Amino acid sequence: MIQINLLPHREERRKQRRIEFYVMAVLALISAIVIVFIVGLIISNEIEDQTQRNDFIKTENAKLDEQIKEIADLRAEIDSLKARQQAVEDLQGDRNLPVHLLDELVKQVPEGIFLLSSRQTGSKVTLSGYAQSNDRISEMLRNLGNNSPWLDSPDLVEIKSATIGTDKRRVSQFTMNVNLRRPVAEKAKDAAGASGKPATPAAPAATN
Repeated sequence: MIQINLLPHREERRKQRRIEFYVMAVLALISAIVIVFIVGLIISNEIEDQTQRNDFIKTENAKLDEQIKEIADLRAEIDSLKARQQAVEDLQGDRNLPVHLLDELVKQVPEGIFLLSSRQTGSKVTLSGYAQSNDRISEMLRNLGNNSPWLDSPDLVEIKSATIGTDKRRVSQFTMNVNLRRPVAEKAKDAAGASGKPATPAAPAATN
């Protein structure tokens, strides 16, 4: 038997296609929402991880800053202790310098010179006195500059004519500066005495 469809099949097909389109659109929208959500979740996790790393770096930097500050304080304290130790060593090493100064003056001042005063300021010693002649002063300058391991760099500050005594004898009045130093050999000897080891001989050298 032959069946004939008298229903509007074209309209039915259009309706079916619209339904399929709506379903596909809804599915695409849902898929897009799911993808956006997943991507947003991934990005959020990445941001959170990066934030945690940044916080960790900040914390470690703060710890490093504290350690650097402690190291700087320790270095300053060490430098201060070294300065104190050096000051004590200088005081111990230089306590005999006045004795050596007087001993060298006795050795190096030639006859015909009378010292009136000696004044020490740091390593500089100022000498003043009378001399029978300018040649005596020149000889004294040479002796202090070349013959003494404890004195060097003599410098004549002033020389002038003067009279002394009841007979008004004419002399040369002078003022000179000279540097007081500690020979390296003496320093090595002091250090060896403190450590109990023999000192190594060394040539004299000035200490600034």
